[in-house]
Amino acid sequence: MSESAIITTNNVNLWYSDKQALESVSMTIPKNKVTALIGPSGCGKSTLLRCFNRLNDLIDCVKISGEILLDNENIHATGTDVVMLRKKVGMVFQKPNPFPKSIYENVAYGPRVHGVKDKTELDKIVEQSLHHAALWDEVRDRLHDSALGLSGGQQQRLCIARTLAVEPEVILMDEPCSALDPIATAKIENLINLLKQDYTVIIVTHNMQQAARVSDYTGFMYLGKLIECGKTVEIFEHPKEELTENYITGRFG
Repeated sequence: MSESAIITTNNVNLWYSDKQALESVSMTIPKNKVTALIGPSGCGKSTLLRCFNRLNDLIDCVKISGEILLDNENIHATGTDVVMLRKKVGMVFQKPNPFPKSIYENVAYGPRVHGVKDKTELDKIVEQSLHHAALWDEVRDRLHDSALGLSGGQQQRLCIARTLAVEPEVILMDEPCSALDPIATAKIENLINLLKQDYTVIIVTHNMQQAARVSDYTGFMYLGKLIECGKTVEIFEHPKEELTENYITGRFG
């Protein structure tokens, strides 16, 4: 890939106990682009995604080898501040998971944790983050209402705003639209397109049409291996590997 890389993986292997979930994965994630990870269920997409902010560390019996570089620094190096890593590399999960707090407090939570105390500054961060998540106009008059009263699509955009509030460099999205209706999905997809102006987005999706619509680059995974990775248009129109072509055309399994 010609673009400058923000994340590089070199020969990454991961095991859950004695089951290997990732095998020799080497790839680069270009900066300010959307990279989609596609492939059948259980192929390692979400596992790879969680490697980028070390969320797999929270699972017992995980062993990982190889190298993952963020801004040319090894994220597994001794002394790595994992809290700061997760500030730089935010995560949006499959199901919206707002805190049982107000809309305002959901967005202000991360900045408070990282030491922002000034109310004027918090107000500004909350408003900017909700603007960036294309939610401000819908919630500006009810910031102090419970986030749990929002629709599913609004809750997911709130979770994106919450991620943006701590100024990450990279946003990981694990099937962010799988629990949403088509209208809410379209809003999230439009938002992803806007976010890449300021952030790098990596999205796991089962929906190949979605990958084709929103991503600049696509990686196809199968049985823990990265089979092929490249520009989305090339992967979908001229895949190099027969396995990729079979998956994309539905002649699979």
